[in-house]
Amino acid sequence: MSAVLVLRLAGPMQSWGSDSRFTRRSTEVFPTKSALVGLLGAAQGRRRSDPIEDLAELSVAVRVDQPGQLLRDFHTAHRGETSMPLSHRFYRADAAFGAFIEGPDDMIDALAQAIVRPVFPLYLGRRSCPPTLPLRLAVREGSAWDAACETPWMASAYYQKKQRHEHFVRTRVVADLGIIPHEVAKTSQQTLQDMPISFDSENRKYTLRTVEETYIDLENPQYVESKPQAHPGFVHDPMEVL
Repeated sequence: MSAVLVLRLAGPMQSWGSDSRFTRRSTEVFPTKSALVGLLGAAQGRRRSDPIEDLAELSVAVRVDQPGQLLRDFHTAHRGETSMPLSHRFYRADAAFGAFIEGPDDMIDALAQAIVRPVFPLYLGRRSCPPTLPLRLAVREGSAWDAACETPWMASAYYQKKQRHEHFVRTRVVADLGIIPHEVAKTSQQTLQDMPISFDSENRKYTLRTVEETYIDLENPQYVESKPQAHPGFVHDPMEVL
C-alpha cells in the first residue's frame, strides 16, 4: 500500500535551484525534487556519500499556495585575504508551498518520524533558509494527487485575507509524470535537471525529470462575501492597509 507525506514549506526565504552555475545561483518558483530528496535525507541522517536511490524513486507533487516575491542578494566572500567573485543569489521571499510525497507506507511513516526529529538541520533549499513550523502536516493514505486536492490552502493568514473576496483560489500544481490523472487538463509540461543521482561533493550528479502542471481551486477560509456599496463611486476602507 502507498501513503503520502504532506509537508508545508514556508519561511522568510527559500531557494530551489536547478541550474545554478558559478556566480549566478538562481531559484525555481517551486520546490525541486533534488531539494526535497536532500531534506528527507538530512532528516534521516544520511550523509552526502550515502545512497539516495530509494528517496529519488518517491513520487512528488508540489502546490504553489503562496508564490512570494523574487529576491536577489549580492553575495561577497573572502578566502583568507583574497576576495572571491561577487555572486548573485536568488530567493523566494514570503512564499508557501505544499509538498506531497507518495511512496510505500512503511517508508513514508519512517520519513514522517524523521521530519519531526531530524538528525541534521533542515532547510528550504539552502542552509540560510530555515523552515517555519509546522513542517510536517500529515501522513495519509491514497495518492499524492488526492492529497494535493484535499489539503486546505496553506497560504499565510494575511495573504488569504488579501484574497478575502475570492471564495476559491487557483493554485498551481507541478508533479512527476503519472500523478495528475489523465482526465485532468494539463497546462504545460517541462523538463528539469533536478533528479538527484548522487549528492557526493566529489561526484555530484543529476539527471532530467519531466513534470506536468495544472491548476486546482482551493477554498479560501478567509472568504467574506462582498456587500453592495451604498455609493458605488466612493470606496474608502480605513483598515485596508492592515
